[in-house]
Amino acid sequence: MVYAYTGTKPIVAGQRTAMFLHGAGNDHSVWALQSRYFAYHRFNVLAVDLPGHGKSSGPALATVEEMSQWAVRVLDAAGIERAALIGHSMGSLVALEAAAHHAQRVEKLVLIGTAFPMKVSDALLSAAQAHDHAAVDMINVWSHSPTGQIGGNRAPGLWIMGGSMRLLERTAAPLYEDFNACNRYASGPQSAAKVSCPALVISGSRDLMTPARAAQSIAAALADCKTIVLDGSGHDLMTEQPDAVLDALIALL
Repeated sequence: MVYAYTGTKPIVAGQRTAMFLHGAGNDHSVWALQSRYFAYHRFNVLAVDLPGHGKSSGPALATVEEMSQWAVRVLDAAGIERAALIGHSMGSLVALEAAAHHAQRVEKLVLIGTAFPMKVSDALLSAAQAHDHAAVDMINVWSHSPTGQIGGNRAPGLWIMGGSMRLLERTAAPLYEDFNACNRYASGPQSAAKVSCPALVISGSRDLMTPARAAQSIAAALADCKTIVLDGSGHDLMTEQPDAVLDALIALL
């Protein structure tokens, strides 16, 4: 079974589509603001849970390339001919591969918190493979800026670190498979050079997981690319700076 959040709106034939692809150990809920906005502004929305994540059945897929093929099959199943692909972290690599090898299916490409190579430390890989809670702790700390760690949620009463911890705990089962897929991915600039549609790369200036400088090789290889660095944001850009991410997506789409 495949789960895709549509912003509570039905798929409308002939309407533009935005597909949102989450990162490692996450699910569709990281796109709550952005997906709902486009659903209410005349877009079809597919904020998917990758296999083995959230409400989609498993097992988790082993490579970025397999995930990109799966994403295209989801578009097929939904009757969507072309879509804008928006991916975060691991999801950005999935979106990149889909755009590189299915150019006719992708009208715009957005890579958020991307990097090449997207290497994962041995300590984090080992903890994830052992299902050690230390993996979740490391991710949660490294994914957030100092501001995000002490507060910073735009919704009163909600705690960024606490919310991210609960999400990671809920979706931790495929964490090793996700990180291993990121660690093994080797096609970044080569795939980027095959992308023909307009692209946008969004990075955070305080991102320790995928530093802004690590996105440069992909951005440089994209034929039509704009880059944005959100000042003060960590890796969890959609939570730390949701409005800035949304504004950038609106400007492109």
